[in-house]
Amino acid sequence: MAATPDGLGRLFNVVKTASGVNIKLVDGTAATFVFGDPGTGAAIATVTQTDSTGVNSEINLNVFNQTPENLGSRAYVGPDTGGTWLENGAADFTANTFDLSDETTNDTGVFTVRAEQLADGYDSVQVTVNTGTCFAILHDLTVQRKPSNLRSPLGA
Repeated sequence: MAATPDGLGRLFNVVKTASGVNIKLVDGTAATFVFGDPGTGAAIATVTQTDSTGVNSEINLNVFNQTPENLGSRAYVGPDTGGTWLENGAADFTANTFDLSDETTNDTGVFTVRAEQLADGYDSVQVTVNTGTCFAILHDLTVQRKPSNLRSPLGA
């Protein structure tokens, strides 16, 4: 592929409506999820891991109960109109949920899931939000392609 200055296909791929869909971590080794409900901060993201072959059942991906050094995910909150990002902030966490409902100013949550965090036999991550929007940025691409030749990162 001839070098292109565009980020799409060289650095990342994007799924605009990512809530409830399986994002395969095969063509990229990490996905960053951005979610929120503008103006309310009421969104809750639930993270699970899935198997695109359908052999293994969907299970929780407990990325928020581990330290970043131990394969955990850092979580950030910020206002939906831009501004300063805070690690964790006032958000509530369980092992596999990121809850913005206690946030008063910061209506947006951001976190990254890396392929190495998935259990053996799993190749996809699914983030489901209860309200608002969620989009995924697949990055650390293993193969660079022209945007018109990108494969869909959506799994079964």
